[in-house]
Amino acid sequence: MKCVKGRKMNKEVEGAEEELRWIAMAFGGPSVPFVPTRKEVFDLVFEALDLKENDVLYDLGCGDGRIIIEAAKKYPIKKAIGVEMREELVKDIMNKIREEKVEERVHVIQGDFFKVPISDATVVYMYLLTSVNEALKPKLKQELKPGTRVVTLDFQIPGWKPVKVIGDKLGWQKTLYVYVIGESDK
Repeated sequence: MKCVKGRKMNKEVEGAEEELRWIAMAFGGPSVPFVPTRKEVFDLVFEALDLKENDVLYDLGCGDGRIIIEAAKKYPIKKAIGVEMREELVKDIMNKIREEKVEERVHVIQGDFFKVPISDATVVYMYLLTSVNEALKPKLKQELKPGTRVVTLDFQIPGWKPVKVIGDKLGWQKTLYVYVIGESDK
């Protein structure tokens, strides 16, 4: 195991990050391949997100939209917004949003999450590589209000201190890091 800012990183997660980093580099930069959050970990994800009635959830790199759609179906949030760069995934998400009849509260933006404004977010979910999380730090600090929760799956935000870690920390898609703007980013 490798130590990451006082925490041990499981060899499986470390290997996955290295593999995903190479794939991202092949695509020309700080992007990540589409790896969906497994439905088996939804309970942990939603525990970490701690969604409330007036929350505005953003999923940066939302893939197939499963988190934003499930959030709108299960929780009385104000809205859920996914940001996804890949056109074919955005088309699929739009169809799923219609099928699930959540058009009122679920939206998807096709674009680069580094460029899409997220200042109305109260909760942000990210399943991105550590290097991408680090690159997003200035945007998160600049655009998000104090108290906004940022939840990452498997990969931490370097230099930030999570207020809570949920999961067993051993294995792929088993650890969620909860950060709060104004507390974790000092």
